[in-house]
Amino acid sequence: MTRKSFTQFIAFICLRGLCYLVVAATGYIILDIVVKGWGGLSWGFVSSMPRNRMSQGGILPAIAGTTWLVLVTVALAFPLGTGAAIYLSEYAHHGRLTRAIRLAIANLAGVPSVVFGLFGLGVFVIFLNFGTSLLASAFTLALMILPVIITASEEALRTVPQSFREGSYALGATKWLTIRRNVLPYALPGMLTGSILSVSRVAGETAPVLLTGAALSAAMPQSVFDQIMILPYHLFIMATNMYPAKVYLPIAYTTALVLLLVVLGLNAVAVVIRYVVRKKHAF
Repeated sequence: MTRKSFTQFIAFICLRGLCYLVVAATGYIILDIVVKGWGGLSWGFVSSMPRNRMSQGGILPAIAGTTWLVLVTVALAFPLGTGAAIYLSEYAHHGRLTRAIRLAIANLAGVPSVVFGLFGLGVFVIFLNFGTSLLASAFTLALMILPVIITASEEALRTVPQSFREGSYALGATKWLTIRRNVLPYALPGMLTGSILSVSRVAGETAPVLLTGAALSAAMPQSVFDQIMILPYHLFIMATNMYPAKVYLPIAYTTALVLLLVVLGLNAVAVVIRYVVRKKHAF
């Protein structure tokens, strides 16, 4: 075995070991949550209202709040993100300004979520007078996931062959008609990938919602201007601020399990939609 082959072999072994380590750590976390939370999971737990300072009953308001927050956030962010990606990919000139915009988008992806929460508190809650509400939280989280959606959508648009555009132009179609009929249908599955990735982040965020719309409430939201209870915040309260621990810690584990199932369910729906669209417009 040559020195170069031996080096490649060692690197391959190290990378494989790191991969297995990540999988093992993730599997252990999921297994721990399932084992400790499965005993408290029941239909009553996910379908009833909490009682007795949340030590009894269920977590229906938290499930409803999380679901509504994810749906409203994606509904706000997806059109904005895909629109920005279409402009950057199809219309913008590739100059310094475009590079600066892409750099800013990449930097936004690394901003801590609590910073977005403070921004949402100042702009949506106070300045725009939305109050601490579902709408303020949704706008804040929409800004937070925009970089993911824009980046994924741009990459999806680049995968569409240039011949699709040139053939449409040759037949006399306008630029927008070409994008709408010959580009977007084939790029849509990749665009949906960005939304799928953002669903998990929205459902698991606590700090931005805590500052803009979360409430320790047992009530169901009636409008977008109501405060909401979400699963991550409920989990945080159960795990850290409630005593005795022997009463609330099992509820925290069961809540974590429900959160995992909700995220998996929302992702599964998005994956099915992406699969249907991809199958319809495969090339």
